[in-house]
Order: sequence, then structure tokens, then C-alpha cells
Amino acid sequence: MKANQREELLRTLKARFEKNMNRHKGLEWAKVQAKLEASTENLWSLNEMESTGGEPDVVGHDKKTGEYIFYDCSAESPKGRRSVCYDRKALESRKEHKPKNSAIDMAAAMGIELLTEEQYRELQKLGDFDTKTSSWIITSADIRKLGGALFVDYRYGNVFVYHNGAESYYAARGFRGSVRI
Repeated sequence: MKANQREELLRTLKARFEKNMNRHKGLEWAKVQAKLEASTENLWSLNEMESTGGEPDVVGHDKKTGEYIFYDCSAESPKGRRSVCYDRKALESRKEHKPKNSAIDMAAAMGIELLTEEQYRELQKLGDFDTKTSSWIITSADIRKLGGALFVDYRYGNVFVYHNGAESYYAARGFRGSVRI
């Protein structure tokens, strides 16, 4: 990552941090920035989140590890990560009209993880996300073994968890990720 890209990303993250203080009460940007500047690999992951429309922001601080937790905080599922099936197995199972990628593969390539249902519910306490879109979430092995995968959205003031064939993909379904720094 070039120095000018890094500086631009840090400016963007700082502006988002300051604009959305409700997401990280009691945290100081200077401490977050110091962590970011010491972690070029994670800064690269945040840049990938940003460039695909995720609008990453700090949503917590793990006092045990000292890590800051970032989630995608875009109002809708990130635009650059939609129209993907759940994982590689699902992608390979499609005979025709294959999507370009899978959520699990994209997340791994970006150095992030899909949100769990619990993390997604935490995110919804910070605002209303996915009111028009949906997002794949980590799916348990027993559901995945049967060919399914889970996705979530926010409608009627509630988080809804649904299932679908893991090979399915839709223009309005993407995934949200997290990274710890």
C-alpha cells in the first residue's frame, strides 16, 4: 500500500470515527491510529473493505488483547461484494450461471471474516443496516453439510435470519466482514 493511499485511508477512517462516536463510546482516535500505523497488513484489509464499499468503522475494543474491532458499517451490504454465493464448494457445484466469486473466498482474500449472527445483531444496535439488502453470515457446519447457508437482514425493526442454498446469489445479497487490529 502506497504512502498516499495509506494517508487517505487514515483520513477517511478518522472522519468516519469522529462522525459516528455512538459506535465506539469512550475510545480515542489517537490510540486507534497508533494501532493502525503499526499494522500494515490489517491496514491493507481495511483498505479492501473500504474499496468494496464496506465503510469500516471501530465497533469495539477487546481489553484482553488490546485489539480494536472493525465491522463494515455501510448502510447496505457492501456493493463491491454482492452477487456472490456462500463458499467455494457452492461455487463449484453450480453447473451454469456461476457468480464471479464466493463470500468466504472474498473475505479470506481480503484478510477479514464474515460476521457471525451474534456480531450482526451487535451491529444492528448501532444503527439500521441492510434495510434493502441482505448479508451472508458464518454458517454452522451441520447446516452447510446439508447444502444450506444463512443470511440476515433488518426489516420491520427486527433482525431476520434466513436460509438459502449456499450456491444461490442475488444482486442485493453480499456480506459484511470484521477485522481485529
